[in-house]
Amino acid sequence: MRSMNGSGEQLERKTKPGSGPGQAGPEGDLPRQAWTLLFELMHTHMRNFPALAAEFDLSPVQAHVLRQLGEGPLAMSTLAAYLSCDASNVTGLVDRMEARGLVVRRSSEQDRRVKMLVLTDDGAALRERLLERIFEPPDAICGLPEEDLCALRDIMRRALGAQ
Repeated sequence: MRSMNGSGEQLERKTKPGSGPGQAGPEGDLPRQAWTLLFELMHTHMRNFPALAAEFDLSPVQAHVLRQLGEGPLAMSTLAAYLSCDASNVTGLVDRMEARGLVVRRSSEQDRRVKMLVLTDDGAALRERLLERIFEPPDAICGLPEEDLCALRDIMRRALGAQ
């Protein structure tokens, strides 16, 4: 079996009996096993994220910002917290996105000192195209039987609904 990035070595190493994530263990460890496998799948797939962002002439961080801004206007301080970085780093990032016409800064209606980021029409269109690519499922998911895909979808809906 091969991993999603084409290298079977890492997946093979992890799937030796009792040696890797998600391996059989005590019944009480099922949540950890399920989470570990889901995390490994996402981590493997996300290795491709820098190349995907580059398809749109974006850095990976800019791509994350576009995704986040689809929820509506966002305070720059909130974006800094989301990115786990200093507000001064966000300023440079936003400057570059603003120069491309993807976002604009507006003063908050509640507090004019707070700068809000808003997607432009061009930014919203790019975000839509980016999300189409991000949400393309990897081969490991596409190759599952329909019954498994339905079960996985339903399980993930329940898991997300519990948040």
